Amino acid sequence: MPIPPSHRPTVVWLHPEAPPKPAEGAPCNGCGLCCLAEPCPLGVLVSRRRKGACVALRWSDADQRYWCGMVADPGGVTGLTQPWVVRVMSALARRWIASGIGCDARLDVEPPSDG
Repeated sequence: MPIPPSHRPTVVWLHPEAPPKPAEGAPCNGCGLCCLAEPCPLGVLVSRRRKGACVALRWSDADQRYWCGMVADPGGVTGLTQPWVVRVMSALARRWIASGIGCDARLDVEPPSDG
């Protein structure tokens, strides 16, 4: 019997150098899993979708982690470039996504099978 779509696991592909998902409640380490699985309320606004990866998510080769583009580079996500607007958007994004509060992604991580 086929698995109904609502019960199928979500598969996301992480950058190979992404850090492992932290324990729930532990500080965010930029693993990206939550934002790749689905956008947060802020991500819904900037992505204009409710499912799939958030378009604001950015990989940083320098930091070897993912960053929320609305925190790290809101001008790059929205196209707005006025310095005061970018600062305000970044500050609001930090608050809206609860930056620094801790991982709230209730997701299980399984490495790909080698089959």
